[in-house]
Amino acid sequence: MSESQQYYFVAASRKYLCEDEGKPLSETLSERRRNFEARNKEINFWLIEQPAFLEAPELANIKKQIPQPAAAVVTTDPNTMRWLKLRLEFVATGEFTAPSSSIPNPLASLALA
Repeated sequence: MSESQQYYFVAASRKYLCEDEGKPLSETLSERRRNFEARNKEINFWLIEQPAFLEAPELANIKKQIPQPAAAVVTTDPNTMRWLKLRLEFVATGEFTAPSSSIPNPLASLALA
Protein backbone atom coordinates (compact mmCIF):
# COMPACT_ATOMS: atom_id res chain seq x y z
CA MET A 1 0.00 0.00 0.00
CA SER A 2 1.32 3.47 -0.84
CA GLU A 3 1.80 6.21 1.72
CA SER A 4 -1.44 7.36 3.33
CA GLN A 5 -2.74 10.89 2.85
CA GLN A 6 -5.51 12.91 4.47
CA TYR A 7 -8.55 13.68 2.29
CA TYR A 8 -11.37 16.12 3.03
CA PHE A 9 -14.78 16.11 1.39
CA VAL A 10 -18.17 17.72 1.00
CA ALA A 11 -20.90 15.29 -0.04
CA ALA A 12 -24.57 15.58 -0.94
CA SER A 13 -27.07 13.95 -3.23
CA ARG A 14 -25.87 13.72 -6.81
CA LYS A 15 -29.03 15.56 -7.87
CA TYR A 16 -28.20 18.51 -5.59
CA LEU A 17 -24.50 18.76 -6.47
CA CYS A 18 -24.61 17.85 -10.16
CA GLU A 19 -28.11 18.71 -11.39
CA ASP A 20 -30.23 21.13 -9.29
CA GLU A 21 -27.30 23.16 -8.02
CA GLY A 22 -24.79 21.71 -10.47
CA LYS A 23 -24.40 24.83 -12.55
CA PRO A 24 -23.24 26.96 -9.60
CA LEU A 25 -20.97 24.11 -8.43
CA SER A 26 -19.54 23.73 -11.92
CA GLU A 27 -18.86 27.47 -12.08
CA THR A 28 -17.32 27.43 -8.59
CA LEU A 29 -14.98 24.55 -9.44
CA SER A 30 -14.08 26.13 -12.78
CA GLU A 31 -13.23 29.37 -10.98
CA ARG A 32 -11.02 27.48 -8.53
CA ARG A 33 -9.35 25.55 -11.38
CA ARG A 34 -8.55 28.80 -13.25
CA ASN A 35 -7.12 30.26 -10.04
CA PHE A 36 -4.87 27.22 -9.53
CA GLU A 37 -3.73 27.24 -13.18
CA ALA A 38 -2.93 30.96 -13.06
CA ARG A 39 -0.71 30.32 -10.03
CA ASN A 40 0.79 27.13 -11.50
CA LYS A 41 -0.63 25.21 -8.56
CA GLU A 42 -1.49 21.53 -8.92
CA ILE A 43 -5.24 20.79 -8.93
CA ASN A 44 -6.04 19.12 -5.60
CA PHE A 45 -9.81 18.63 -5.80
CA TRP A 46 -12.05 16.21 -7.67
CA LEU A 47 -15.80 15.82 -8.23
CA ILE A 48 -16.77 12.17 -7.78
CA GLU A 49 -20.22 10.80 -8.53
CA GLN A 50 -21.24 7.92 -6.26
CA PRO A 51 -17.95 7.96 -4.30
CA ALA A 52 -16.80 4.53 -3.14
CA PHE A 53 -15.22 5.93 0.04
CA LEU A 54 -18.71 6.46 1.50
CA GLU A 55 -18.98 2.65 1.72
CA ALA A 56 -16.24 2.56 4.37
CA PRO A 57 -17.59 1.50 7.79
CA GLU A 58 -16.06 4.54 9.49
CA LEU A 59 -18.13 6.85 7.24
CA ALA A 60 -21.46 5.01 7.70
CA ASN A 61 -22.97 7.82 9.81
CA ILE A 62 -22.15 10.42 7.17
CA LYS A 63 -23.49 8.20 4.36
CA LYS A 64 -26.83 7.92 6.24
CA GLN A 65 -27.17 11.73 6.03
CA ILE A 66 -26.83 11.85 2.25
CA PRO A 67 -29.65 11.00 -0.17
CA GLN A 68 -28.47 8.42 -2.71
CA PRO A 69 -27.04 8.40 -5.27
CA ALA A 70 -24.40 10.68 -3.80
CA ALA A 71 -21.66 12.90 -5.17
CA ALA A 72 -18.70 14.49 -3.43
CA VAL A 73 -15.95 17.01 -3.96
CA VAL A 74 -12.75 15.60 -2.49
CA THR A 75 -9.54 17.49 -1.78
CA THR A 76 -6.19 16.92 -0.09
CA ASP A 77 -5.99 20.55 1.05
CA PRO A 78 -7.76 21.81 4.19
CA ASN A 79 -7.80 25.36 2.74
CA THR A 80 -9.69 24.15 -0.33
CA MET A 81 -12.10 22.36 2.02
CA ARG A 82 -12.77 25.57 3.95
CA TRP A 83 -13.29 27.41 0.66
CA LEU A 84 -15.83 24.78 -0.49
CA LYS A 85 -17.72 24.81 2.82
CA LEU A 86 -18.18 28.57 2.50
CA ARG A 87 -19.74 28.20 -0.96
CA LEU A 88 -21.97 25.14 -0.59
CA GLU A 89 -25.08 24.59 1.53
CA PHE A 90 -26.85 21.39 2.53
CA VAL A 91 -23.73 19.22 2.36
CA ALA A 92 -22.16 16.72 4.74
CA THR A 93 -18.47 17.18 5.43
CA GLY A 94 -15.79 14.85 6.65
CA GLU A 95 -12.31 13.54 6.23
CA PHE A 96 -10.51 10.24 5.95
CA THR A 97 -7.05 8.80 5.48
CA ALA A 98 -6.32 6.71 2.40
CA PRO A 99 -5.26 4.39 1.08
CA SER A 100 -6.40 2.16 3.90
CA SER A 101 -7.93 -1.28 4.25
CA SER A 102 -11.45 0.19 4.04
CA ILE A 103 -10.64 2.88 1.43
CA PRO A 104 -8.04 1.49 -0.98
CA ASN A 105 -8.69 4.13 -3.67
CA PRO A 106 -9.88 7.51 -2.34
CA LEU A 107 -11.08 8.74 -5.75
CA ALA A 108 -12.91 5.59 -6.86
CA SER A 109 -16.54 5.74 -7.96
CA LEU A 110 -19.22 3.08 -7.70
CA ALA A 111 -21.13 2.27 -10.85
CA LEU A 112 -24.30 4.36 -11.06
CA ALA A 113 -27.43 2.24 -11.14
